[in-house]
Amino acid sequence: MAEWLYEAGIGETRAALVEDDQIIEIRIEREGEGPRLGAIVAARLIEGGKAPIVALDGPGEFVATLAALPPATSIGARLTVEITRMALRERGRDKPARARLAEPGTALGEGPDLRARIAASGLAVTEVRATGPDLLEQAGWSEAIDCVRSGHWPFAGGALWVDATPAMVLIDIDGEGDMLALAKAGARAAAEVIRRCDIGGSIGIDFPSLPDRPGRRAVDDAIDAALVQPFERTAVNGFGLMQIIRRRDRPSLIEQIRLDAVATDAAMLLRQAERAAGTGVLTLTARGGVIDYIAAHPDWIDALQNRTGRAVRLVTDPAMKGTGHAQ
Repeated sequence: MAEWLYEAGIGETRAALVEDDQIIEIRIEREGEGPRLGAIVAARLIEGGKAPIVALDGPGEFVATLAALPPATSIGARLTVEITRMALRERGRDKPARARLAEPGTALGEGPDLRARIAASGLAVTEVRATGPDLLEQAGWSEAIDCVRSGHWPFAGGALWVDATPAMVLIDIDGEGDMLALAKAGARAAAEVIRRCDIGGSIGIDFPSLPDRPGRRAVDDAIDAALVQPFERTAVNGFGLMQIIRRRDRPSLIEQIRLDAVATDAAMLLRQAERAAGTGVLTLTARGGVIDYIAAHPDWIDALQNRTGRAVRLVTDPAMKGTGHAQ
């Protein structure tokens, strides 16, 4: 029976859909990612023309592109908009949110948060608390995050290499032996990673080259059987390439983890700190970027002190790599 594990962390909420002791979906939601999908936000028009842009009210300096604008709307006009795609992070550039004009009279609202979205699935939700068993870790949370970080996802008989480019997410299937068997196993593994990481937009999969059409059709069928709808795809071509298109309305796990390494390490360090044993001062030690990021959020430090009952001290260690440690 599948169930969601949900944890309200400091600066980040996280959830994992677990079935047969395996994580099949991972979702995180971070402070500072901007308005959520479905949020109704007050805004001010800052650019008109064919590609209007609005500045969104609220924390941060977020903007959104606007799908359409009534004629003769002047710069500076106050508008109410609905977020139809969240802001996205890509290597070398960020994409602003997308929005459309809200229906007249629509009340402002933040949009459903992660807890509400997983509850809407109708599946059971188990709350994970720092004072109880670490159910996320038992299900393989750290291993999955490490796979996202490295882009290396082993499966029986081979491995996937996954990378996010500005154009698309690329998945390369690597392995030895019978190429058709490898391609079909890789198709199933790729579908699992796409679902686990909530990858949307354009996805390219590089399969082992298969010279015959029946073999390529078998790989097409394997993707159709394993990947959750809705999506569109091409057939595997003679070079082993398939393109998949999925809806992309919020950041994928790859964008959140790999393209914001400092925020990722800060969230993991705070999670570690909540579970640190001992008494007295709780010392968080990490590289400068991580410590500075946490220090810039004093409310997080206050929350950590309240949750642990310990005073918190931040220490920078320039030689430290990765997440750091808390003790």
